[in-house]
Amino acid sequence: MYSFAIYFYMLAVGIAAIFSKRARKLAVGHQYAFVRLKRMVEKDARYIWFHAASLGEFEQGRPLMERLRREHPEYKILLTFFSPSGYEVRKNWEGADIVCYLPLDTPFNVRLFFHYVQPEMLFLIKYEFWHNYLKICKRRGIPVYSVSSIFRPNQVFFRWYGQLGGYRHVLKHITHFFVQNQQSKDLLASLGHTDNVTIVGDTRFDRVLDIRRAAKPLPLVEKFAGDHTVFVAGSSWPPDEALFIPWFKGSRVQEFKGSRVLEVSSEQARAQGTLRLIIAPHQVVEDHLRAIEQALGGYKILRYSKATEDNVADADVLIIDCFGLLSSIYRYGQLAMVGGGFGVGIHNIPEAAVYGIPVIIGPNNKNFREARYLLDAGACFEVHDAAEFNRIADHLLTDADAYRTAADAARNYIAENSGATDIIYAHVFKN
Repeated sequence: MYSFAIYFYMLAVGIAAIFSKRARKLAVGHQYAFVRLKRMVEKDARYIWFHAASLGEFEQGRPLMERLRREHPEYKILLTFFSPSGYEVRKNWEGADIVCYLPLDTPFNVRLFFHYVQPEMLFLIKYEFWHNYLKICKRRGIPVYSVSSIFRPNQVFFRWYGQLGGYRHVLKHITHFFVQNQQSKDLLASLGHTDNVTIVGDTRFDRVLDIRRAAKPLPLVEKFAGDHTVFVAGSSWPPDEALFIPWFKGSRVQEFKGSRVLEVSSEQARAQGTLRLIIAPHQVVEDHLRAIEQALGGYKILRYSKATEDNVADADVLIIDCFGLLSSIYRYGQLAMVGGGFGVGIHNIPEAAVYGIPVIIGPNNKNFREARYLLDAGACFEVHDAAEFNRIADHLLTDADAYRTAADAARNYIAENSGATDIIYAHVFKN
């Protein structure tokens, strides 16, 4: 049943590729993976394999990969992705020796994959439990580690139909689970996994701290921000934009006196400036960019790809029309909204919180551990409609004490929850 479902998925992707550029990239990328493996795998090299579904999971696994690279140069790193959104951004990442798509989990593909590469261990980041790949790993004695994983009662493993086709037994192929919370540990224990589960938290916190420490200045963004109060909308979708764009248009004429509460003295922090907006949409496609520009008609709008030293300081709105900059851009903001909370689920909140800025999110956040804790800590604020958004945003940008309390809570939460990478590394490489 499982393999039949994979073949059906392959057929669906093939049909969708006729109409969808994204599906076409996926189909071609999966086919081309074997070409890359055949050409790039070194016969006598020792490989450690990391698999990430998409870009978010890659960022969670990155601290472990970078540490492995530093401390065990005798290994080479194979990095595979399932999604184009991960592969297209990181296909040339220098931290891995080979980056490619993971061929779909059919018996034939799996046999061919292991014909080209014989990894010494496999790290699965957060999700992704591919039955045929894991079965071969078990058969060949290849240790498999599940990193920063989260388990929930509604997942197939814990439902009655998880027994159908034996899919629940895929978990028996995992050597050790490094989970994020107690619920995940309890759920695994209900299936008999008691001695190979460790609660470590989320390696994403280590990653965002690494990003903050290594962040390079972005001169154009810095010049755009100047002494102004900057609102950063990260990974925004149209429902998010329907809230912050009208708020920005209504608040643009205000002077947010004393609103810039930064990591400096109160005298320095009380800079006065008009509100400016940075938008980094989740989908960087022309139709979406034009819709944002149309909604902001009447303001000086500049795309990052067109920004120069001469024109960026005069813009009211800066649209980030490329990938890879958002995690560094948050440092220039005083308030952020992380998108996805009105649809697909919120994106990476820690990327913003690590800079000690309050974060606003939509209501679809119940399955995101960091969001729930940041909400409880008073560093993050959930909104359901425009009125609630306006009230919270205006309050944070006009009440310096309220702002500082939320900013400190964000910064402290990230610092207190780091260290997962150290625990995982010590366990795996204890010898």
